Amino acid sequence: MKIIGLTGSIGMGKSAVATMLRRLHVPVFDADAAVHQLQGPDGALLPAIEARFPGTTGPKGVDRAKLGAMVLGNTEELRALERIVHPAVGRMRCRFLRANRSRRIAVLDVPLLYETKGAKGMAAVIVVSAPFAVQRRRVLRRKGMTEMKFRQILRRQVPDRIKRARADHIIETARQKSRTFADVRRLVACLSAR
Repeated sequence: MKIIGLTGSIGMGKSAVATMLRRLHVPVFDADAAVHQLQGPDGALLPAIEARFPGTTGPKGVDRAKLGAMVLGNTEELRALERIVHPAVGRMRCRFLRANRSRRIAVLDVPLLYETKGAKGMAAVIVVSAPFAVQRRRVLRRKGMTEMKFRQILRRQVPDRIKRARADHIIETARQKSRTFADVRRLVACLSAR
């Protein structure tokens, strides 16, 4: 099985591309979804997160606004959270790969793939990209998002131009979805055939 990394900065359309891959019957592990499951109601990480960040969890799981206020812009606190979350996500990823080991390709959708040095060992990396104006417009439409939060998130991410330079494949999303889907379909055919 070829393990393919899928990444892209916030607001680039990575989730849309992951959905397109699933429509093409490619198994996709969504690291963000894994985090939401682990931090949701009855999530396995709630006790550890509450112990380290008191007052940030409740019956609905992690209060993302409260936790975000504690860790965004604070490197030490962010690392403490990552030490709780990353190993658990890693175990879920291993289970996903074992379950799909008979498939020709599997995709790991990891927003911070380059930031966490997760690209090592991938057969290829797909970077989803769009111009900054498109990215900014998409992100600022999100509930609770502000310009300041957006800038803080961007500071934590490898810049898009560097991701594009490191990519094996780039999927552009600032156009009609049908064109993007056609590009994704061609790429899947190429990756499956090699």
